[in-house]
Amino acid sequence: MTRSSDTPLAKKLGLKDGQRVAWLDRPAAHDHLVTSRAFRSARAVSTEALSGPYDVIHMFTDSRKAFETALPKLLVTLDKDGMIWVSWPKKTSNVPTDMTEDVIREIALQTTLVDVKVCAVDDIWSGLKLVICKKHRATHG
Repeated sequence: MTRSSDTPLAKKLGLKDGQRVAWLDRPAAHDHLVTSRAFRSARAVSTEALSGPYDVIHMFTDSRKAFETALPKLLVTLDKDGMIWVSWPKKTSNVPTDMTEDVIREIALQTTLVDVKVCAVDDIWSGLKLVICKKHRATHG
């Protein structure tokens, strides 16, 4: 039996007042996140338009190639104490994808990122939270 969490999504994602947030390819079902907190800035952007620093970057993707291509830009626009959420379609969603939690780790762990949390974003999307490894934060950016 699967039980859904009563925890609001913004709280699960660690969204807080005052953060600078960027969303890439956010589904319309999650437009409410933009007003869920008193953000310093909150933008829906393309990878090319990213210009940080951001405290939170949340990328929704069903494509390994898109994630591999975007990751270097995500990293350079991320604040040293920030987080990147990467959300991918769950297998049960029947959305065609070559993304999985393991694929995200395989790509991200080749950088200065480490994964620290997984969450169910909704019935379609799962998310993996990535942060810069503590030993690399002093030299990031």
